[in-house]
Amino acid sequence: MIATLFWIGVFIVFYTYLGYGILLFFLLKIKRIFVKPVIYDLPDPLPEVTLFIAAYNEASIVHEKMANCRQLDYPKDKLTIMWITDGTTDNTNELLKEYPEVTVLYAPERKGKTAALNRGVPYVKTPYVVFTDANTMLNEQAILEIIRQFSNPKVGCVAGEKRVEIKTEQGATAGEGIYWKYESTLKKWDYELYSAVGAAGELFAIRTELFEQMPNDTLLDDFILSLRIAQKGNVIAYSKDAYAVESASLNMQEEEKRKVRISAGGLQSIWRLRSLLNIFKYGTLSFQYISHRVLRWTITPIVLFLLLPINIILACQGSLFYSVLLIAQLLFYLAGYIGYKLEQKQMRNKLVFIPYYFLFMNINVIRGFFYLKKNKGKGAWEKAKRSN
Repeated sequence: MIATLFWIGVFIVFYTYLGYGILLFFLLKIKRIFVKPVIYDLPDPLPEVTLFIAAYNEASIVHEKMANCRQLDYPKDKLTIMWITDGTTDNTNELLKEYPEVTVLYAPERKGKTAALNRGVPYVKTPYVVFTDANTMLNEQAILEIIRQFSNPKVGCVAGEKRVEIKTEQGATAGEGIYWKYESTLKKWDYELYSAVGAAGELFAIRTELFEQMPNDTLLDDFILSLRIAQKGNVIAYSKDAYAVESASLNMQEEEKRKVRISAGGLQSIWRLRSLLNIFKYGTLSFQYISHRVLRWTITPIVLFLLLPINIILACQGSLFYSVLLIAQLLFYLAGYIGYKLEQKQMRNKLVFIPYYFLFMNINVIRGFFYLKKNKGKGAWEKAKRSN
């Protein structure tokens, strides 16, 4: 019985982090034999679009962000730029007055990003709204590539690609970069199979009519909003040609803040989207959702850390095979610990950093549970500092 539990646990961990990607790869190989991909053209004429930026104390980035907005390759008379500055206490609003094309919606109380979306989206008059963060820079073709995806009538939401800018060789940069490259591949394959599973707030868009108000304490507004749109029978498209560039977290302490909050938001989202677990109703979408998201944010981190004590029990029964597996596990944890100590000294070695970052992510999923319990009812959070 103990051995059976061990191998079930090994399968869950393997499937969550590698197996699902491998399965997607082969499913797509089969699908491509029978279904040829469709390339959609841009609509003519181009529709009106609102670029929606929720911001809190972003004075240091306003000029850079607006320079980026002005470089976007989209007709200026069809692009509305809207900043929602809830609770801002610096001079963000004063700086934005220098840009006549910008609409600013300010509220003195800071309630969090979701509350800002709930307040601001009703003012959007265009058929499409593109959400982006103040500290992320978009490529010139981003809006055009997003609108191209909406030429498919089944698409209700478009997820852009998040790219982490590597400015230094610090651990946070390496960790985020590796993680998001893998995530981007999975999102691309998810969409090719049926639908991407959620969108990242750095860059995503929806048909404005599909927006739904969310509870103000929602931590992952992008994830909840996009999945609710998918639940209605729409598809979440993924466009690697529309991307947002963001600096990595300043250090691993700042990265920890992000991971804990995201994990807490993931747990909150799973509860609020629990109807999506019904695979008999939602079919492929449920399968993708459970495989790509639910396992990572629920049982897999717990199973991962239980494998060690279960392995110890099996090894103590005199099995050479399980003793070898135990040594392998201990070496993995040792590598993670060495990676942790090196990171504290601002030193980095890829051989030990990957085990460290993997364990770091899973530990923070567990911490996310306590964050959610402690901050229940709060939608605002402390921003993680980014490298310059």
